[in-house]
Amino acid sequence: MPEDSNQKQGVQHRFVYQDDVQIEKPFDWTQIRRLGKYIKPYGRQLLPVMIVMMCVGALSKLFIPLIISFAIDKALLVGNGKLLALSVAGILALYLIQWVANTYRIRYTNTIGQRVIYDLRDDLFSHIQKLSFNFFDKRPAGSILVRIVNYVNSLQDLLTNGIVNLLIDCVQLTGIIIILLIFNFKLGAAIMITVPIMFLVSTKLRVAIRRAWQLVQIRTSRINAHLNECIQGIKVTQAFTQEKENIAFFDHMNVDNTKHWNRASTMNQSFNPIIEVTGAIGYCILFWYGAYLIQQGEITVGLLVAFANYIGNFWEPINRLGQMYSNLLVAMASSERIFEFIDEQPSVPEKKNPSELPPAKGDIRFENVVFEYEPGRRALKGLNLDVSAGQSIALVGHTGSGKSTIINLLCRFYDVTSGSITIDGHDIRDVSLNSLRSQVGIVLQDTFIFSGTIRDNIRFGRLNATDEEVEQAAKAVRAHDFIAKLPSGYDTEVQERGNVLSMGQRQLISFARALLADPRILILDEATASIDTETELKIQEALKTLLKGRTSFIIAHRLSTIRGADNIVVMDHGELMEMGDHSQLMEHKGIYHGLIQAQYKFLKEVI
Repeated sequence: MPEDSNQKQGVQHRFVYQDDVQIEKPFDWTQIRRLGKYIKPYGRQLLPVMIVMMCVGALSKLFIPLIISFAIDKALLVGNGKLLALSVAGILALYLIQWVANTYRIRYTNTIGQRVIYDLRDDLFSHIQKLSFNFFDKRPAGSILVRIVNYVNSLQDLLTNGIVNLLIDCVQLTGIIIILLIFNFKLGAAIMITVPIMFLVSTKLRVAIRRAWQLVQIRTSRINAHLNECIQGIKVTQAFTQEKENIAFFDHMNVDNTKHWNRASTMNQSFNPIIEVTGAIGYCILFWYGAYLIQQGEITVGLLVAFANYIGNFWEPINRLGQMYSNLLVAMASSERIFEFIDEQPSVPEKKNPSELPPAKGDIRFENVVFEYEPGRRALKGLNLDVSAGQSIALVGHTGSGKSTIINLLCRFYDVTSGSITIDGHDIRDVSLNSLRSQVGIVLQDTFIFSGTIRDNIRFGRLNATDEEVEQAAKAVRAHDFIAKLPSGYDTEVQERGNVLSMGQRQLISFARALLADPRILILDEATASIDTETELKIQEALKTLLKGRTSFIIAHRLSTIRGADNIVVMDHGELMEMGDHSQLMEHKGIYHGLIQAQYKFLKEVI
């Protein structure tokens, strides 16, 4: 295959996202009813006023053609100027009433709609915060972001105006049909012949329109996911000079999104020509048959004009209802994606009434723990490990040996496939996640720094900590000196992920954050890997303060970090192979001895 063909194929199939699956369901009102539950809390407060304004506006509009008909027959054709003036005044008064009613209705509907949007977005974000790690493992961040922002926004028009307009149009249509049939049943029935034709034609477009909008939502999700990935990985992109490939891939996605949007939009707009053609047929019937009825003396000229006005008012809501159905399809496609996440259940569930983990001493036991990230892919194979309170445990082994899995299971980011993990005799599956995780502190290699001040980032470990406690924690881990040299000290603003700080500085801040939280169990996951030798000498002293009186798990490769541990656990392919202190394992001359010798050899070659 030619090179450019390979590149093109790579661009087209570079990423496949799990949620790029079209939801195939027939149209039903379940999603709309679920949205209605968000409207219900505001119904008692605002709905009665809104309904009154809606009925007043609709009824005033229905009476206007009747007054016009009366003015033509009783005033204009007979030359009664006084009656004509009164009719004009009545029409103006009705228009004024309609304007006032619509103004208040729009105000109330916008208030309800915005509150519903707020509640829906808040529920979605709160629910996502509770989901387990495997949910985020399978989805790009942009795909999650697009639901909270774009998909919720796409419901805004429906919730602020759409539903109320639907009710108004239904009232208006019902009123017009009743009036037409009462004033002249034959002429009204003749005009109504066109309505079934219009609905039969438009119905055939519904399924296709819904699917088209689902595809648009999927493409939008892909673009957001790719944009997030590109922004997060811009350094790697530029370092490997892959800008052209990224631009080509984005262009492919953009073209694909535009194509599907145009297709869905074209289907939406197809309602308008149907309404216009049907309306033209209705007018032809009206004037042809209406002229005949005037000649027969069955109707008056004024009534014919009124019928013409009503038909104009009839096709307008029919047109809006067609557009409303398209909006419902868009809303359904969006709500399906939103409620898909809201319906997602954590893979690490809490019991209905979990107990609270008492203040932990730190006795931890792994009993015959087996864990699989995917069925048949075992990361741990029957791990048995007892850790006494206050002990420091170093976890060592090759990449993929199961070190990080042990940590993830202890924090209940994932649940064991079989076996159990207990803290002070309490199975961690029986206690609340909050009481468990509040007693476990973690310092990761890839430290996350939030936008805000350095003080706020340290205080993230304990939000009610005073400024003095924040500074004491920073001093204890030797972070105070570099913080004090910054332009605004602890109040220095750092951007997303703390890019203005070095990796070592970010790591020191994470140490201060963990110390401030004062957890009973502390986890250091390659926490000193990004720190230079000079900084490491300082932090070794800080670690003594940090680890004192705590049960700790340390994942590290540096000998200086490992050798001080009370016990060293050597993992290999998900199994515990060796355990002991540094001296014991070196004498044993097993896997640990080989790892240390390899490290010594590497250091000698570097020197």
